[in-house]
Amino acid sequence: MSRIPLKTQIFYGVGVSYAIVDQIFAQWILYFYLPPENSGLKPFLAPVLISLALAISRVVDMVSDPVVGYLSDKFNSRWGRRIPFIAVGAIPLSLSTIAFFYPPKGDETTTFMYLALIGSLFFVFYTIVGAPYNALIPEIGENSSERLNLSTWQSVFRLLYSAIAMIFPGILIKYFGGGDVLTGVRGMVIFLSFLSAVGLFVTVFLVPEKKYSRPVEEVGNIKVILKEIIRDKSFRNYLLGMLFFFVGFNSLRAMMNYYVEDVMGYGKGTITVVSALLFGASALFFYPVNKVSRKYGYRKIMLASLIMLIVLTLALFLLGKIIPVKYGFVIFTLLGIPISGAAFIFPPAMMSDISDKISSRTGNRIEGVCFGIQGFFLKMAFLVSIVILPLMLVLGGSGEVTKFGIYSSAIFSAVSFVISYIFYFKYEE
Repeated sequence: MSRIPLKTQIFYGVGVSYAIVDQIFAQWILYFYLPPENSGLKPFLAPVLISLALAISRVVDMVSDPVVGYLSDKFNSRWGRRIPFIAVGAIPLSLSTIAFFYPPKGDETTTFMYLALIGSLFFVFYTIVGAPYNALIPEIGENSSERLNLSTWQSVFRLLYSAIAMIFPGILIKYFGGGDVLTGVRGMVIFLSFLSAVGLFVTVFLVPEKKYSRPVEEVGNIKVILKEIIRDKSFRNYLLGMLFFFVGFNSLRAMMNYYVEDVMGYGKGTITVVSALLFGASALFFYPVNKVSRKYGYRKIMLASLIMLIVLTLALFLLGKIIPVKYGFVIFTLLGIPISGAAFIFPPAMMSDISDKISSRTGNRIEGVCFGIQGFFLKMAFLVSIVILPLMLVLGGSGEVTKFGIYSSAIFSAVSFVISYIFYFKYEE
């Protein structure tokens, strides 16, 4: 029997509700500021200004990740090292998400500055919540089995929240908007951001970090710690493999709306259907992935997942050309299978094991720094995809989204998965 009760594992998983605002950012920010022609919205900024504003916010975000991780390692209280950070960041994270969708009415310079500022605030609070939340896995999990269980429950709820944030927006936009798309989008974001905060406070109040965590040793100088971490070859290969995987995955998530509407020719309601198929397939494979990972380890399953992602992403490139558009539903369903482990279970589980190994070698409990560095690379992946994708989507056009741009985005994702495969192949488990 696990030392950590099942209900505590579940309460931990509930707290990954910040995945809702993650999905809002990934799927709706670009859509809101650079909407498709038949969306009912008007563009707020030129594509190059959107890329620049979000790039600025991502740079702020990347710097904050290892800093927040280090601060949570050094922090100690009667509630633990990680829980207080989650409690402080939950509400500001929701408010900054909502603020994205209320840009000032004025010239492009004002809107650009607003997007860069709100984006920076959003990512700082996202880091304050996300890095300590993930560091709870090695903080309270004593062995690989406990950490895998915590990671799996996190993945179950991350998938649930991501599915909610992908499946229900179309319904919520109609409900809150009553025909007004702008009002509907804003109502949808407010509702989902509130739900995100509620889930985080479940973990804050119902996961007794101090009860299950080990005694905290002294944490050394951050420069020395970073030097020790960077020396780890497996850690470097893992980070680079994860970086390129999420470049491809984030691009895939962001272009799904465009595929459904502009390539497959369906309305917003079909986005809900396609999202349900993708995440439903992913949910079905959580338990099998957990089981086979215990037997074969993470690396082999990750490599198989990447091969499948490469093939399916290339199939998206052929959708509407050689492959009839109706098979798009099949392709998006099959994509859910490799995403199950690669995007959900493996990142926190693998980093927990890596951070535990490094902590044992250095004699310092530095899980927060390790997850902060992982967060740095995750944000870098977002930065790369959010800078390149707006420019790629308008290829062959005059500032508007084109089919050529959408197909080019699919190739970009496939190439990212290929590079990820190379680094995961070199990773030593």
